[in-house]
Amino acid sequence: MIKLTPGLLLSMLLAVSLSAAMPARAQSANATPDNAQLDVHQLFATTCGWCHSDGGRAAGKGPQLMNTQRSDDFIRNRIKNGKEGAMPAFGAVFNDAQIDEIIKYIRDLKPHEG
Repeated sequence: MIKLTPGLLLSMLLAVSLSAAMPARAQSANATPDNAQLDVHQLFATTCGWCHSDGGRAAGKGPQLMNTQRSDDFIRNRIKNGKEGAMPAFGAVFNDAQIDEIIKYIRDLKPHEG
């Protein structure tokens, strides 16, 4: 019998969220094609937003991403390899072009107007 721990539950939720956020052709067991479109806004709403609140604009369980001083290489590495006990690795889910789109989204984050 599998013991349902908070970590296992979060992993299951992330897997379900990712399957909803990824385009159908990118859900195969093979690497995602470089030309596969990624809806980064949807991705943040369904996956990243569990920890990076308000689309990355505010800290949640994870840090605020808007105005981060981290380098693109640091962010790319963190997305690919995760951080033990803090962030899952997504290197097998996203290809380099998609990770670049995620980094561009983070760099373009601005406060909500109003």
